[in-house]
Amino acid sequence: MAAMTVVPSYSPSIWVRVCHALPRLDLSMQMRDNSFIPESWEYQQTLLVLSSLSAIGLVISLLVVLSFLIHYCCCHRGDRSEGSEEEEEDEDGSTGHGYSGKKGRGICCVTWMAVAAVTLCCVAIGIGFYGNSEANDGMYQLTSSLLTANYTLASIDLLISDTITGLQLSVSGPLASMEELFSGSKPFLVSTRNCRRLSENVINLLSSISLAWPGVDAGLGNDSSVSGASIIPLTPVPPSVVPTVVPTSSLLPNPFSPGWAANTLMVNEDYRWLSYVLLLLLDLIVCLFILLGLAKQARWLLIMMTVLAWLALFLSWGSLGLETATVVALSDFCSDPNIFVLNSTQFSTGTSSEVLDYYLTCNRRMNSPFQQLLTQSQRALSNIHTHLSSLERNALPQFPKAEKSLREVQQILNSTEGNFHQLVALLNCRGLNKDYIDSLKGLCYDGMEGLLYLSLYSFLSALAFTAILCSLPGAWRSFPSESEEYDDSDSESEDPFTSHQARRQASSSSGSQRGAMTPFYNYPGAGWTPPFSSAPPLPTPNVSSNGNPGYESLPLTDRQSPPPSYSPSMLTGYGGNQSHPSHSRNLYSR
Repeated sequence: MAAMTVVPSYSPSIWVRVCHALPRLDLSMQMRDNSFIPESWEYQQTLLVLSSLSAIGLVISLLVVLSFLIHYCCCHRGDRSEGSEEEEEDEDGSTGHGYSGKKGRGICCVTWMAVAAVTLCCVAIGIGFYGNSEANDGMYQLTSSLLTANYTLASIDLLISDTITGLQLSVSGPLASMEELFSGSKPFLVSTRNCRRLSENVINLLSSISLAWPGVDAGLGNDSSVSGASIIPLTPVPPSVVPTVVPTSSLLPNPFSPGWAANTLMVNEDYRWLSYVLLLLLDLIVCLFILLGLAKQARWLLIMMTVLAWLALFLSWGSLGLETATVVALSDFCSDPNIFVLNSTQFSTGTSSEVLDYYLTCNRRMNSPFQQLLTQSQRALSNIHTHLSSLERNALPQFPKAEKSLREVQQILNSTEGNFHQLVALLNCRGLNKDYIDSLKGLCYDGMEGLLYLSLYSFLSALAFTAILCSLPGAWRSFPSESEEYDDSDSESEDPFTSHQARRQASSSSGSQRGAMTPFYNYPGAGWTPPFSSAPPLPTPNVSSNGNPGYESLPLTDRQSPPPSYSPSMLTGYGGNQSHPSHSRNLYSR
């Protein structure tokens, strides 16, 4: 049983203490206190100075990227002529595609630099998704605790309103009828008036217990004097505490109530979570398409991704500034949240510091500020019950007409006592203090951790996009030009197994041979020989073992294309018609 009565406690985490210990400077560069006072202009100046560090980082990134652009645009302008002269030497000493020379080493360096920057960006994106999820979990726990606290406060007010309304109905209805009936009997009339006086006393005591509206006016004996103000609960009220009379006024929730705060935080958190998801998806798309552009050597894709990389760079540094200011402000609040709650709520809602301190600390040695009021109300209800029992026992035999009014008063009294016991349990500090501690843990533990991871993501992504923008000009210079792409398309029809050097020698030698070749129609008649004059000698016929003529078997690898076959008559006719018969004799004299 002792373990069940342990009250949860809150202590600042190590990250809260570290961030809270950071020095604070205002715009005049003077040291300021790190107390959380958000409405103070001096405190706002310290946050502006801390968030301006991201602007300094943005300026440094722009200077670095500008220096690399100047280096690639100006310093390499004279290297183009030298590069054309050294290109042959690089290609002669290279193998495959020619990336082992000086230019090849530069291309590999630029490529690996871009790949490393994109890898760093992907790591940052993973950290950002985790930080965004942690921050969302912390805000969800915060809003859930605030809604639970608002549910408890709404239940308390509804119980008080239901009790007050029931007692006033008994005072104006059945008790007034009983006074008229007992007007001829003084003892019964005194008991009835005592019941009415005690009921009005309970109404006054319960009216002063209201947490949301201190000083609720509940006039004596006036049916319309019940305060119509009530907290509009964000969650359904249990049926046991639903008031029997709905208030007529429709006041808006107090801006400092837990329900209003939870509703506002939920809306803002939805927009924050969605904004970070879109930013993370933008960074991821830029990184992936930059890798695709480098692999495909697509200039148009790199141009588009370069524009988006500039946008992502500015967004990364801007989000880092907001996250830095938020982390510092949250650490100041989480270092000692009770002081801020006591100082801010005491003057805005009028709730006494004693009541707030009771629910914020929930110390066992502290007595409830409502203990005296609840004790007096309980005694008054007990006295009313005693008077009603006396009237039921003594007055009903003499005044049977008063039985209906007496039963109505007893029914209202029983309902009032049930609501009163629930009210005593809800006014205990354990429930509201647990909600308060849970909200602090969600905000200062998970929320703080998520913001730190988001700050790390913004910083790493800013560095990654700075490196990407510095490496893209070098990658652009490594892409082949249009003429090189045309030569590459022509070389696709050649033998893929021929080396680059052999292709160049073959192209140069073929060009010289084409220039010295004599047309086929310029051969002189006296020196003309048939195209098959260089044919190998015909094989010698021999007689095979079976008596049939045959030929010597020659290896297939040593044979060339055989000459056309001619019959003896064709040879005679051909030799007689030629003006130079010596050619035929030389041809077939073997």
